Amino acid sequence: MDNTVPPPPDPRPRHRDRHGRGMRGPIAPPQVPLAVSRADAFDDLVRDAADRLERRWPQLADVEFAVQEVPWPQDGPGADGEAVPLGRLVGADKGRPNRIVVYRRPVEIRAKSRDERALLVHEVVVEQVAELLGLSPENVDPKYGED
Repeated sequence: MDNTVPPPPDPRPRHRDRHGRGMRGPIAPPQVPLAVSRADAFDDLVRDAADRLERRWPQLADVEFAVQEVPWPQDGPGADGEAVPLGRLVGADKGRPNRIVVYRRPVEIRAKSRDERALLVHEVVVEQVAELLGLSPENVDPKYGED
């Protein structure tokens, strides 16, 4: 008679695909650009544009920069058929700082390539900062409007 105790079951569940080829996992490691979502890449574009302008205009350190998917209905096209906005300046209110919002989907729809998207994001941020500072976009960024 054998008095050995069988080993306990493995606490880790085994997840194999149905063909038995191995463990499932991510397609690419997180540090590879493939793993960066479009929304994250867009956030990085807005952050880069804001950082460039903050170096030139230190008073922008107190301004919040945000990304929103689409404009709210009250921010969208007016009754007179104006275009969907690409960005918006929200003034300071009740202890909240000024805020510049860039709308991701309208920008992505208008830009055909990654480089064009980066340029358009920068132009939208420059236009909103110009509105905030009461200056022309060319004074905010001398390269505004150049390709």
